[in-house]
Amino acid sequence: MNTLKNVLLVEGKDDEHVLKHVSRNRQGPRFDITTHGGIQNLLQTLPVRLKAAAHNTNVGIVVDADTDASARWDSVRDRLVDLGYPGVPAQPHPEGTILEPPDKALLPRVGVWMMPDNRSAGILEDFLRFLVPAGSRLFEYVENSVARIPESELRFTPVNQPKARIHTWLAWQKEPGKPLGLAIAARYLDPDVPEADALVVWLKRLFGPEQ
Repeated sequence: MNTLKNVLLVEGKDDEHVLKHVSRNRQGPRFDITTHGGIQNLLQTLPVRLKAAAHNTNVGIVVDADTDASARWDSVRDRLVDLGYPGVPAQPHPEGTILEPPDKALLPRVGVWMMPDNRSAGILEDFLRFLVPAGSRLFEYVENSVARIPESELRFTPVNQPKARIHTWLAWQKEPGKPLGLAIAARYLDPDVPEADALVVWLKRLFGPEQ
């Protein structure tokens, strides 16, 4: 019997629902997800979680690059280096990083994906922008509408503009306001676009095919 356990560590519930639905719709691997209520909690508990993981566990880590991709990578990399993982690259691998442990009896195999694409600054919603059907005229209206909000009426910071665009897009669908995961199931966000391929391939490399 296969007792291998796959665990994905993510920042929050939106990440959980998106990753589950993307993997499910692409016949990807199965995995458990642990949410942390934000990046600081994830980073703070990461060493303890990796040390506590069974030797037959694969652990994936998904974090937002946020406004400074290099700084965010360093914050994850430093913890992996301190734990003794060899060959942790100075920059994330463009197709998702996967590392073998220094001792399989003490630490798990681990993978890291930085949203949106391991290269760019950004957040989960920047990845979801890839899932908007190409050439959508409706999304052009979304972008124009968000961009034209008078400064005196703005209720969100520039870093949250991707969230405003994606949730406006979902508010204008046949069934307005679906949660992110259900929006993928309804194909308001398309998990089959080529831009999602790298994420799905990384999950399969880390966790194996669907079990």
